[in-house]
Amino acid sequence: MANIIDGKAIASQVRGEIADGVQRLIEQTGVTPGLAVIIVGDNPASQVYVRNKKRACEEVGMYSEVYELPATTTQAELTDLVRRLNKDNKIHGILVQLPLPKPLDEAEIIAEIDPSKDVDAFSAYNTGKIMIGDFDFLPCTPAGVMKLLEKSGIEVSGKECVVVGRSNIVGKPQAMLLLHANGTVTICHSRTKNLAEVTRRADILVVAIGKADFITGDMVKEGAVVIDVGMNRRADGKLTGDVDFASVEPKASYITPVPGGVGPMTITMLLQNTLTSAVNFARKTSLN
Repeated sequence: MANIIDGKAIASQVRGEIADGVQRLIEQTGVTPGLAVIIVGDNPASQVYVRNKKRACEEVGMYSEVYELPATTTQAELTDLVRRLNKDNKIHGILVQLPLPKPLDEAEIIAEIDPSKDVDAFSAYNTGKIMIGDFDFLPCTPAGVMKLLEKSGIEVSGKECVVVGRSNIVGKPQAMLLLHANGTVTICHSRTKNLAEVTRRADILVVAIGKADFITGDMVKEGAVVIDVGMNRRADGKLTGDVDFASVEPKASYITPVPGGVGPMTITMLLQNTLTSAVNFARKTSLN
C-alpha cells in the first residue's frame, strides 16, 4: 500500500516558509512582493484560478492586482498593459492567465513580459536558462513536483525517471528538472511505442497527458513513485487524474492523489517565484 503524498499539507508548509520570507523582505528592505494577474474573457476555470491566486497572495502577505479584461481586448491593448506593468516597481511578477481567447497571440504576449517578472517561466529566455541549469524561476507545476519529492524525502539522483507528456508547460521542463537532479530521464508521448514497457522501468513516474485514468496498474513497476499531474472531470462530475489511482496505488511506494496532490503546489510555487523576483529587485535597487 502506497504512502499518499499530501500536496495540501506540503503546500501549507511551504507557504508558511514563503510568508516568513515575505515578512523578512518587507522588514529589511521595505519591498512588498507584488503580483499582477491578467485574465481576458470569461473562462470559468480561469476565473477560479485567478481568485485562488489573489487569495494565496493575501495569505502570505503579498500585494496583488487583478486585471479582468473583456474578450474583445485587442493584441495592442494587452501588449500596452503588459509593458506598463513591466515598468511598475510595485509589481515583481506578471502572469497572463492562459488560454487567451482568439485571435490573441499567446506567444507574442508572453514574449512581451520582462523576463525578470516572468513568474510562470514560460518565455524563451527563461526556458533557455532552465535548459542550462542557471535559472531564477521554474515553471510552477514542475517546480511543485520537485518540491513534493524533496519534502517527501524521495531521492531523484541515480533513479530511472519517466515523464509521460511533452508539453512546454509541464513535460519538457519536468524532464529537465529531473535531469538537473541527476535522474536518468525518458520522455514518452503519443508516438512512443510500447509505452507500458517504458513506464514499467520507472522508479519515478510523472504523468501529465490530460487523459483520465490512462496509466493503469499493469503499466507501473512495483515500488515506483507515481506523480499524477492530470486533472480531468469524469462524466459524473468527479475529478480524476491521468493515473487510475485504484489499480496503481497498491503497487506504488508513493503516489499523489487527485485532487490534493500536485494541484496545491502550483500556486504555491508561483508565490515562491514572485518572492524570488522581489528579492532580486530589492538587491538590484540597493546596489544602484
